[in-house]
Amino acid sequence: MKEKHSHKNERSCSACRTDIFEEEKPLWKQKGILIILTAGIIFAVGLYLEFFTKQNTIAQILFGAVVIISGFHIIKQGLTSFIKIKFDMSLLITIAAIGAFLIGHGEEGAAVMFLFFIAEFLEGYAAERARKSIASLIQLAPETATIRKNKREIKINVQDIGVGDIIIVKPGDRIPLDGVIVKGASSINQASITGESMPVSKSTGESVFAGTINEEGYLEIKTSRKFNETTISKIVKLVEEAQKKKSKSEIFVDKFARYYTPIVIALSLIVMFVPTFFFGQPFKEWFYRGLVLLVVSCPCAMAISTPVSMVSALSAAARNGVLIKGGNFIEEIRKAKAIVFDKTGTLTEGKPEVTDILSLNKYSEKELLKIAVSLESRSKHPIAETIVNYSQRKGIKPVNISEFKSITGKGLKGRIRNKVFYAGNKSFFANLKIKFNKDMIKNLENKGKTVILIGDSRKIIGIISLSDKIRPASEQTIKDLKEKGIKTIMLTGDNESAAKAIAKRIKIDEYYAELLPEDKVKVIDELLKKHEHVVMVGDGVNDAPALAKAHVGIAMGAMGSDVAIETADVALMQDDLSKISYLIDLSKKTVSVVKQNVTLSILVKGSFAILAFPGIIKLWLAVAVGDMGLSLAVILNALRIGKKQI
Repeated sequence: MKEKHSHKNERSCSACRTDIFEEEKPLWKQKGILIILTAGIIFAVGLYLEFFTKQNTIAQILFGAVVIISGFHIIKQGLTSFIKIKFDMSLLITIAAIGAFLIGHGEEGAAVMFLFFIAEFLEGYAAERARKSIASLIQLAPETATIRKNKREIKINVQDIGVGDIIIVKPGDRIPLDGVIVKGASSINQASITGESMPVSKSTGESVFAGTINEEGYLEIKTSRKFNETTISKIVKLVEEAQKKKSKSEIFVDKFARYYTPIVIALSLIVMFVPTFFFGQPFKEWFYRGLVLLVVSCPCAMAISTPVSMVSALSAAARNGVLIKGGNFIEEIRKAKAIVFDKTGTLTEGKPEVTDILSLNKYSEKELLKIAVSLESRSKHPIAETIVNYSQRKGIKPVNISEFKSITGKGLKGRIRNKVFYAGNKSFFANLKIKFNKDMIKNLENKGKTVILIGDSRKIIGIISLSDKIRPASEQTIKDLKEKGIKTIMLTGDNESAAKAIAKRIKIDEYYAELLPEDKVKVIDELLKKHEHVVMVGDGVNDAPALAKAHVGIAMGAMGSDVAIETADVALMQDDLSKISYLIDLSKKTVSVVKQNVTLSILVKGSFAILAFPGIIKLWLAVAVGDMGLSLAVILNALRIGKKQI
């Protein structure tokens, strides 16, 4: 791959020099089209004059004009490269064109320069389309927004809106900045951020993101970030940075081209001069063959094949709500031999739900819940919140409670209508010397459930069990990975019984329970020794050390989470485990396309180089097929990656 330059007056590989923040002009409006049309007409007139009217002098002048019009920047870059002793394609084409004129083949020199310009233009356009497949993200967030200020509605540039301002978003409008809804409710199309096709219902107090579409209702949103700090701007920045990071294949091709080009020039010089000076062969004939070899052996197609493939994959992933931080991770993911999942928040939703209400000792379910919700409403523990929410959905409200006491990690105590009640775990009731059915509780725990006992000062009056809800895609994802021959492993801080129940239900191969965050890192260390390549999937916050330790770390549900986006190698913008299988398929397809492109380049270039020695290949054919045609072929092949959807 040719080096990228920051100087405006330098010219590098067209496939590598596009900026995703530039506005793409329609093909017919681009300057290159005018150059191609002008040079093409002059070239056609020149060919007519040379071959049909025999006005060779005028024809050669016209051919020279074609070279100047279509090759001005190519020659300029070629001479700059020559001065810097840096051999690139521009230098090779410049030498070939000048050489063709010197031996009286002006039409060949003009054809070489003209066809190479077309190749560069089309390569640049095609490669730009690959890079700009996420450019729509930048254009999603509107440049202006309506804010409410001093009881007036004012339209201003989003750059002038501060954190805490109230913006008004009407039905059908795009949301200009990240924020929280303070008034209204609507369905929000979040496809630009998460890749999900179905709109999501949002109401007061919920977060919304810049670039998403308000489909139905009137919304007033309190901004939480400035325009350059929004989630969508972070996505664009991450993808842009990822495109700059080279994969191992790209690094190899770079090194290969660095040594390959000087060798080709040396070989071409040998072909030009050795047969003439040592074997008495015609100089003009062998000089021409040397020029053909010089052009046909240029590694341009090989140089662009890998980066265009990687960009196509990165862009396709971004459109599907998956952020990959570089081409190296695309190559790595396909190697996975074991994928490790954190349980809570990854395989499960991380939100407990009530699964069983068992009322005992003549208490009805309604009476049991009324006592439970009265106690739990005083606690802020996640389990307490779940029981309170469940009771509210059942229409059961808490009653007045006195003498409330919370024993951290154990349970709750309170007096209701002159009677003391307790709610807590089994150890809490064991300490109170209140007997309970151990077998019943063990049976629930073996199913992976958390058990809350409710009792008075003498006996247990009921049991409420809760379970962390398994994500809908968990079981299918584990099945898909197994079919790919990948071992699946679960890590959790939960007890052995709960871990075993979840592992059995989703058919995971192996699990480790009762782990602290530092224990997870130790387990990853052990797995790295046992398996050739390990991928870790977690929530991106608590699992950050383990994610960093694995070969590839994948963070779940990164939408709006700076930590997840910054710490992981891959960030899934929504809580969709099916993206894991998609990632592996995308990785395999990308690497397959890279291999196809490199193999095709070597075969075509090698064949043309061999045919150049006996003079079978003409100079214009070397450019038209061996350079322009081949380059377009590898780019079009790379663009197929972008069609990989989930």
